[in-house]
Amino acid sequence: MKKLLISRQMPDAVMQRAQAHFDVTQRTEDRPMSVPEAVAALETHDAILATLGDAFQADTFAGARPVRCSMIANFGVGYNHIDTAAAKLAGVRVSNTPGAVTDATADIGVMLILMAARRASEGEMLVRAGNWGGWAPTQLLGMHIGGKTLGVVGMGRIGKAIAHRCHYGFGMDVVFFNRSEVAEPGMPARQMASLTDLAEAADVAVVALPGGAQTHKMIGAEFFKAMRPQAVFVNVARGDIVDETALIDALHGGEIAGAGLDVYEREPQVPEALLSMKNVSLLPHLGTNAQDVRESMGMMALDNLLAWNEGRDLPNPV
Repeated sequence: MKKLLISRQMPDAVMQRAQAHFDVTQRTEDRPMSVPEAVAALETHDAILATLGDAFQADTFAGARPVRCSMIANFGVGYNHIDTAAAKLAGVRVSNTPGAVTDATADIGVMLILMAARRASEGEMLVRAGNWGGWAPTQLLGMHIGGKTLGVVGMGRIGKAIAHRCHYGFGMDVVFFNRSEVAEPGMPARQMASLTDLAEAADVAVVALPGGAQTHKMIGAEFFKAMRPQAVFVNVARGDIVDETALIDALHGGEIAGAGLDVYEREPQVPEALLSMKNVSLLPHLGTNAQDVRESMGMMALDNLLAWNEGRDLPNPV
C-alpha cells in the first residue's frame, strides 16, 4: 500500500475508506501544516490529503530533498495554499473538490446576506446582554432584501448558486462582475463592465471569487467608496480577496451599512475593529460545515487519490 498522509481529522466514513486502500498516517493537530511539516510530508509520503492553509508553497517544494510525494488531493475547492506551478515542477499532481461545496457555501452566503441586512447579530447581542426592552416600531430597522439588487463578484458555481437563491427566492435583481464573459448565468442577470459599476448598482454585494495572486486584495477602498451607504457587503470566498483595512474604514465611515463575513484576511485572526462593530456579522469559516458535505468532500478527494493510485485520469485535476 502507498503511504498517505491526511493532514487533519476526517469524518469516520472517509477515514475508513482511506484506510482500506492506503497506509494512512493522520495528523492529530487541528491546525494547518507548517512549512517544515509540509516539507517532511513531501519527503516521506506517496500522497497527501491536504486541508485549508497547509503550507504547500514554492519554498516547501524547493525544500524537500527529495520529493517522494506525487499526489496532493486538496480537501476543498479553494487551493490557493498550494502553489500548483511549483507542484507541477516537482512532479506532484493536484486535485480539488468542486461541486461538493457549492450549495453549502451558497447557503452560508444567503444566511450572511440576511443577517447583515436585517441586523441579526446586533439583535442577538441585545437579547443575550439582557438589554432588550421588548418590541418597538423603530427598533433595529434593517433592509428588506426583496426586490433589491444583488451584486455578485465572481459568477462561478458558488456565485451562480447564491444568485439563483436570491433571484428566485427573494425576487432580487442580479448584476455581476466576472473576469471573463459569462454567456449563460442561469437566470436573468446583467454582467457589469467593472467592479465599480457593480458596487454602484448593488444593495447587497457578495464575493464568491477563488483565492490566489490574481484576486489578492481585489476588493478595496475604491469598491467600498462606490457602494451605497445603505448597502451591505458579504464575503464567503477567501479573506485576502478583500483589503480588510479598507473594509473597516468603510464601516467606520458609514460608506456601507454593514457586513457579513465568513472568512478573514489573516484567518483565524480577526481584527479587534471588526469584533467590536455591532453592524458586522462574523462566522468562523462555516461555508461547508455540514456532516454530509464534509463527507462528500472527503470522498471526492479519495476518488482523486484512487484514480492516481490506479493510473487513471484524475476526476478533478487543477
